Amino acid sequence: MSSGYDRVVQPAAGDEALENHLGGDEAKNYRKYEFDMVAPHVGRSLLEIGSGLGHFAEQFLPRLDRLVVSDFDPYCVEQLKKRFAGRDDIDVLQFGLPTEIPLEDKVDTVVMMNVLEHIEDDAEALRSLARVTLPGGRIVIWVPGYMQLYGDFDRKVGHVRRYTPKTLAATVGRAGLDVEVLKPINFLGGIAWWAAVRRGGVGYPDPRLVKIYDRTVVPMTRLIERFVRPPFGQTVFCVARVPG
Repeated sequence: MSSGYDRVVQPAAGDEALENHLGGDEAKNYRKYEFDMVAPHVGRSLLEIGSGLGHFAEQFLPRLDRLVVSDFDPYCVEQLKKRFAGRDDIDVLQFGLPTEIPLEDKVDTVVMMNVLEHIEDDAEALRSLARVTLPGGRIVIWVPGYMQLYGDFDRKVGHVRRYTPKTLAATVGRAGLDVEVLKPINFLGGIAWWAAVRRGGVGYPDPRLVKIYDRTVVPMTRLIERFVRPPFGQTVFCVARVPG
């Protein structure tokens, strides 16, 4: 079965990727939200899947002994090699999941932001990652949530599916991994997404609305989620542990 990851319309994490409309300068609060959610679960050696141009992974460098960035898209891989040229502690790989990842020394953490939803055989993709992760290590998964939010945007960027905590837990379990953290996040963002993209029929978010969303909805969401576990969200966040 083909992975689906090799049919992504845009690079999964590239600057110009449709999927990462929240990845530019107009969404600094959202990018910090992503980092703050992921950072507590990152160890000393990190493999990022779908690194794009390397902006997200680069933030972790001060706390890492070793970084491996990767992408399927040849342009992104070329840019990653230029960005990290001369760094002995950083490797750049090109591959699509699922596959035998060409990594000799295992890492203690894998991070995949908005990648798993592109892959038809998602459990096998996670098995590929588990084979290059140290026993007891973590695979951090960030995926779009809830098929009720699936629309033209998802089709344009090659999403096979959106997840719920239940469906993601099932995938993680089939891969032989243990769930450490699993929850929907960005509750207000999910409502805004449904209103604008699904109910409103918008195929792609307006950058002007993204700015407003970033300045107002993201800080409010972060405040609410400090005290309340949301029942629903634009994103499902998971930390899976490799048995060991």
